[in-house]
Amino acid sequence: MRAKHIAYLLATTLHFGAAQAADAPKPEKGTFGILFENDWFGKADHNYTNGVELTYTTAPQDTPDWLITTAHWLPFFSATGDVRTRYALGQTIFTPLDKTTANPSWSDRPYAGFLFGTFGLVGDSGTHLDQLQFTVGVIGPMSIAGETQNWVHGIIGDDKAKGWHYQLHNEPGLIVQYQRNIKLIPPTSLVGLVFDVEPNYGVAVGNVYDFASAGAMARLGFNLPTDYGPMRIDPSLPGSNFFEPNGGISAYIFAGADGRAMARNLFLDGNTFRSSRSVNKYNLVYDYDLGAAVTFRAMRLSYTYVIRSREFSSQTAMSKFGAVAVSFRF
Repeated sequence: MRAKHIAYLLATTLHFGAAQAADAPKPEKGTFGILFENDWFGKADHNYTNGVELTYTTAPQDTPDWLITTAHWLPFFSATGDVRTRYALGQTIFTPLDKTTANPSWSDRPYAGFLFGTFGLVGDSGTHLDQLQFTVGVIGPMSIAGETQNWVHGIIGDDKAKGWHYQLHNEPGLIVQYQRNIKLIPPTSLVGLVFDVEPNYGVAVGNVYDFASAGAMARLGFNLPTDYGPMRIDPSLPGSNFFEPNGGISAYIFAGADGRAMARNLFLDGNTFRSSRSVNKYNLVYDYDLGAAVTFRAMRLSYTYVIRSREFSSQTAMSKFGAVAVSFRF
């Protein structure tokens, strides 16, 4: 009889432990993302013409303790909440309107490229998202932007740009940037769907960009994931690389606007330490964003269409481009 009691207690204990393990929330995974931006989506091939970025954001439990302590210590970060680290490698390309001439017009945007790497701290309190990131890279021929563009154009059978010889000179680039997203209206039910509204503000300093920004985004869909919208290549309407699914499948549309007071834009103002081509930039630039995102289990796919105001006085029209991003949790 005692043996039966022992066996029964053991079986009950194992069953209870297994049930607890099944009910326990699974730890978050890191997120790898691929982001591609191109003005082909806007039926153009000039100004900001292409951007590619590979990103990885750690899960909160994978962030070193000293970085968590540092983030909570920063006066512009929340003293509580999850802390993640973000790593990125990317390239952006800028070209004038006329790429058929070997010596481009001095009144048009200079050829330029930026090859960069980024390290960032991401603090999520549940009601707002803080992001501090440090970007270092190189502008000029060392960015291999000209080779990249002409290689791609050769593959797709498009004409190669002829004026890369006049691109901005080699220069190291540094950007220190801080952004905050606020869930002003948290996920709220609306006619069977869910919507939220997230204002944001930020600042960037360095020899590449100096600006202050402010904007907002609204989302509408079902099973909204616990995140702050798709990520884009800066400067842009900010989002989050990570996402936490809320149900098997979620989908939403979003719209947003972001304005920037630009004190410096190296790609328009020209090189910092030597004479180069430049144009007369506008100090106020704004973006309108419209897009959609779908998450399914461990994957998020998003598309954003961007209309950007004219950035310099001799620019003939606003810029239009699209951004496709796919992210995986693993």
